[in-house]
Amino acid sequence: MVAEVEISPRESEVLELVGAHLSNAEIAARLFISVRTVESHVSSLLRKLEAPDRRALARRAPEPASTRPSRPASVLPAPLTSFIGRVRERAELIELVKTSRQVTAVGPGGVGKTRLASAVAAEAAGAYADGVWFVDLVPVTDAGMIATAVAGALGLGEQPGRDMTASVVAALADRHALLVLDNCEQVVDGVALFLERLLAACPRVTVLATSRSRLMVPFERVYPVPPLSLDGESDAVALFLERAASVGLPLDLAPRGQIAAICERLDGMALAIELAAARCPTLGLDGITAALSHPLRMLTGGSRADERHRSVRAALDWSHALLEPADRALLRRVSVFVAPFTAAAAAQVTGGQEGIVADGLARLAEQSLLVVTASPGGTEYRALETIRQYGTERLDEAGELDGARSRHLRWCLAQAAGLAVTGPDWRARFDLVADDLRAALAWAADRPEQRADAYELAGHLAELTFTRNLTGESQRRYEQAAVLAPDPAAGASMLRQAAAVAGCRTIGDDMYRLRRAAADAARASGDSAGAATDLASAATIAFRFSTMFVRLPSREEALALLFEAREPARDEPIGDEPANADPTHDDPAARAAVALAEAAVLTDAFGAAQGPPGNAVPETIARAEHAVELARRTGDPLAESAALDALTGAQSWAGDTFATAATARRRITLLSSLPNTPAGTHELIDALAIATEAALGAGDVPAARRWARQLADHPSLAEVGHRATCRLLMVDALAGDVEEVLTGSVRFLDAWRRAGSPSRTLLRPAVAAVAMIHGLRGDRSARREWLGILDELDTPPEHTYGYGAVFDAILLLHRGQAAQALERTAPEPRQVWKWVTWIWHHWYVALRTEAAVLAGSPDARDRVAEARDRVAGNPVAEALVERAQALLDHDRERLLATVAAFDTAGCPYQSARTLALAGDPRGTAALSNLGLAPTALPALRGTSAGT
Repeated sequence: MVAEVEISPRESEVLELVGAHLSNAEIAARLFISVRTVESHVSSLLRKLEAPDRRALARRAPEPASTRPSRPASVLPAPLTSFIGRVRERAELIELVKTSRQVTAVGPGGVGKTRLASAVAAEAAGAYADGVWFVDLVPVTDAGMIATAVAGALGLGEQPGRDMTASVVAALADRHALLVLDNCEQVVDGVALFLERLLAACPRVTVLATSRSRLMVPFERVYPVPPLSLDGESDAVALFLERAASVGLPLDLAPRGQIAAICERLDGMALAIELAAARCPTLGLDGITAALSHPLRMLTGGSRADERHRSVRAALDWSHALLEPADRALLRRVSVFVAPFTAAAAAQVTGGQEGIVADGLARLAEQSLLVVTASPGGTEYRALETIRQYGTERLDEAGELDGARSRHLRWCLAQAAGLAVTGPDWRARFDLVADDLRAALAWAADRPEQRADAYELAGHLAELTFTRNLTGESQRRYEQAAVLAPDPAAGASMLRQAAAVAGCRTIGDDMYRLRRAAADAARASGDSAGAATDLASAATIAFRFSTMFVRLPSREEALALLFEAREPARDEPIGDEPANADPTHDDPAARAAVALAEAAVLTDAFGAAQGPPGNAVPETIARAEHAVELARRTGDPLAESAALDALTGAQSWAGDTFATAATARRRITLLSSLPNTPAGTHELIDALAIATEAALGAGDVPAARRWARQLADHPSLAEVGHRATCRLLMVDALAGDVEEVLTGSVRFLDAWRRAGSPSRTLLRPAVAAVAMIHGLRGDRSARREWLGILDELDTPPEHTYGYGAVFDAILLLHRGQAAQALERTAPEPRQVWKWVTWIWHHWYVALRTEAAVLAGSPDARDRVAEARDRVAGNPVAEALVERAQALLDHDRERLLATVAAFDTAGCPYQSARTLALAGDPRGTAALSNLGLAPTALPALRGTSAGT
């Protein structure tokens, strides 16, 4: 029982939420702690409660306390006023939501759709195990941002390799939830497309939308929201009385007949009634009645309006007519803001003095035309959407719309430029103005006279959203900036940035497409060297990042790009190829890019791809070194890093483990101090991954852990824990840091499931590593679960003779199955392609040697001698081979001497195993302290040297 185990109060809270089937991210948000802290608590609970996995842990959770919700809390806006009436409408709409997967509450602005939908969602929340989520689409002016708004409400980030819609769909795929999409009218077409994808992939999600018009999708059930009832104990009168009481009209003195007449004149429209009731202290019921009788106040603009809007328009026209001219102008001019704004911002956009504007805003707020909120940045104002749209119409009627939009655009440009200088609170400041930046860009992008400003704003927004880790939007904004660019050269620059962002998102197809588009733009601008650079880069991408593609370009296609690129870019030959004699194309960057493409494409096409490295190795290294030298001459660290990556591959093909590790370290040093740009970030993430693997190959476990931790903590990977942690799991598993593996595997699995369980080759080593650790723990159930996950992923050749053989051999040797371990590593190391196993080569050799010794192989002594030469310089592999020699010689003292070597190398598991092999009681204790089962091998008890 849980009560018999000593767990902390915080662990108890986490356990209860695990039992409620919340993800780590949701638990972190609920308890206001970090995801890593949650992972640590979950790992501790797994150990304390002896639960094999998260599913079993959930079953150990106690029943929720009566004072706590037993299911996720609904995420609904907190009502500022009470909800009045609508009993029949609530019942009807709840029934529709129960029986239909998508319901749209339709009605004119001000009828009360949002309040009704919120009330229905709150009442229905108990029926949805994963809660209710409310998404306000008012700020969304771009259909492409609908999924971003939904993701924001859900607390999601974009998943690499997916657009934001796919990320939302993956997160909700197995959820039983109600999603409320409020104010869909301005992006109806986009909402319809979003819902088609969402509902097709998320069978247990129900959507309740509010809109002024139908969404026009085949599965839609429309519910027309009627005005408030006017007969009997009318909801309209009740609403008026309640709102009037809140501003000082005593309920017992209110003449209900006169109020009913006012509500009838207002057609039962909730917004109009609330506005009328708010005027009671200043006008009284008689004044309101008189104002409603004035046809100019009631119907100004009404004859040009759609019939459904006449009642709300009447109320707004009436309220507007009561304003002083200066306040009318202020109301319409601040309607360009789509997000809360300050008096200072309003002054800049309206052209008034801040003090006068602040006074006017206060008067508008007093008349319920603006909502006032306090924020860390000061008092903020916001117009309700219906009033904002009304103000926009008034701007147009006054002939001021373009002028106000232009001032708003200039204000947005200033805000964006100011945000580019990052500070400790820049993310919060960006979030406050982001919707205004997007709205200003949407308006300016369609106006030729605003093209220059639109281009500048698109560029700013692209940079800001990238830094904000909104990489999907960042790529779109860079592409938008390319379309708006004043000339092809500027467009090419934006397309290159977009390609780099696509690389951060691991979308190879887009990287390739955008680099080719950049080449076309550069060529159109007369920049033949730039075009050559882009063409060569596209060819390189097809091979360097081949695992990121859905549709991988053919080798012939890549070769064609290379040959097209090097005609104007080459200045010196490689081998028998002729040099280009045209001096006008003597561009260092282009030559470096072409050399890199040659190292990647020509080697793959004519050398290594045709078989194991042989005669192609010297040519491969020569091409890569040439690329590095040309890149170094350019002075561009990113170009040099990319060329060093090619050299890393060439050295690994040659089997030079330590040169590979040294080159990988050069990349990290080169990139570590660069600013946070798309290209720099993409290059650094790749460099950290390669450096981690190279360090493992060289036996430098501390360095591998350092770089793997840096990769796991990289902010660009914050929302993709499976990609962030996969290499750290490999390092910790090989080292034997069981607690770290258990904690990291929780984060990995949770993030992988939330991402839709992508089948990615790069994830297999991590999954195999976790499966091995559970095998060492003796937890067969957990091991089967992780082997099942392994079966869901693509199977590359590395699994046979790379990490698969290494992890299997470690487990088999731990279980005392030396013969099986020897069989698993039967192929000679020289028979295994170095380009497949270079990370694992020394591990493979050393473990194969130990298996031969323990299995009593007749050639064990020869294998030890050969292995000693092969792994020289690798501290972990050297210790493994030295241990094998001691086992072969029955030399206990020599065997125990390797304990210190393993400790120094950062491998606590191998240290503990050595003690166990030596028959030292500390070995069993050390294995137990690591959380591992005892080794099945008999202890070595002899003390003599030699055989």
